Amino acid sequence: MKNDIHLQTRREFLRRSVTIASVAWTIPAFLHRTVLALDNPQGESVIVSPHDDPILVVIQLSGGNDGLNTLIPIADDIYYKSRPKLGIAPGQALKLNDTIGFHPDLAKLKGLYDSGKMAVIQGVGYPNPNRSHFRSMEIWHTACDADKVEKYGWIGRYFDSACKGCDPTAAVNIGKLAPQAFYARGPLGVSVEDPEMYRWLNKGSAALGSAESFFKSVNKAASGGTNSVQGADAVMTDGSLDYLQRTAMNAQLSSDKIREVIKQYHSTVTYPESEIAYGLKLVAQMIAGGLPTRIYYVSQSGYDTHSNQLADQNRLLGELAEGVGAFYSDLEQQGNAKRVLSFSFSEFGRRVVENASGGTDHGCAGPMFVFGGAIKPGFYGKQPSLADLDHGDLKYNVDFRSVYTTLLENWMKTDAKPVLGRAFPKLEFI
Repeated sequence: MKNDIHLQTRREFLRRSVTIASVAWTIPAFLHRTVLALDNPQGESVIVSPHDDPILVVIQLSGGNDGLNTLIPIADDIYYKSRPKLGIAPGQALKLNDTIGFHPDLAKLKGLYDSGKMAVIQGVGYPNPNRSHFRSMEIWHTACDADKVEKYGWIGRYFDSACKGCDPTAAVNIGKLAPQAFYARGPLGVSVEDPEMYRWLNKGSAALGSAESFFKSVNKAASGGTNSVQGADAVMTDGSLDYLQRTAMNAQLSSDKIREVIKQYHSTVTYPESEIAYGLKLVAQMIAGGLPTRIYYVSQSGYDTHSNQLADQNRLLGELAEGVGAFYSDLEQQGNAKRVLSFSFSEFGRRVVENASGGTDHGCAGPMFVFGGAIKPGFYGKQPSLADLDHGDLKYNVDFRSVYTTLLENWMKTDAKPVLGRAFPKLEFI
């Protein structure tokens, strides 16, 4: 069957590369993702980011982090009356000023704050907040209004708007599947969970045979006048084989490049054993190895603390602080601390009043943290009032898209309006 799909060069494939999950490849899913990339007909050459370009690291705290026990209103009696069991005593909190203190397990972040490498943004949220994990995270990922649905992510729209033709590794997610924030008209980005697993999978599978052998066979033109490869219950000929040959070749090259970059750098910084520290260590290795990545994405799960919050949040915040602290120590050794800005967010905060199970339920506004050697440290926004609630929830005073606008325009040096759809006021932390 004649097929009109043609990819002429390796660089053309790289322009049209798609998000690749590191541990979930199957032949049909792989073909599906590569076919989606054809919807991005572009003529630009591949852009390789210079080694002094700014880098953005997104840290997602999944589950809805309790902001009130993260950034503690130590002078507010309402906080302690609302949380007789969960409230962090003023003497335990890491005091930042007369009214606010960090959770006691955020000592490493307190060190970054004291050294001028951290900004705290208070009361972040959005109008008409949604308390569903799925929907609220979707709103944060796509930067859409609560009453609208947007297909593409804000990071994906950034690449569509400002970085057409970038190398596929311009965006790297640490994890199995790309976040919705990466979704774009012209897909970019790779997802990698384990660099050593970022290679041929399903080897020896009875259903698919050897994935490695299959893709290597795709990479070779058949002898004779007609190109054809049989495998995975499919026969590919002519243009479709040409397409798959280049797709397989460049997937292998991307895989090899990331694994080689990871191996090149061996830090003297000791990272703790945790999900977030592992992800940040990989990011530090990729930065040190010169990967042309503009945006990295890492996640930490477990913040849905309906019960047993004290133990669970204590552990999670401690892991976050230790991981971020090690990451920036590593960047300092590399000489990259001033070109890497990181920020953390969670899909929502928690209710003000503790529940009967030793936890807190889904709420609304919460704090965001920004880290980096080139930021303007301090507090931004206002701590939400505990005396003026919205049906038991904190009221936001900073739209999270103002944070995105600041990051896009002042850090990534691009116009935020085409990405976010309209203008939002900027903050002054950059």
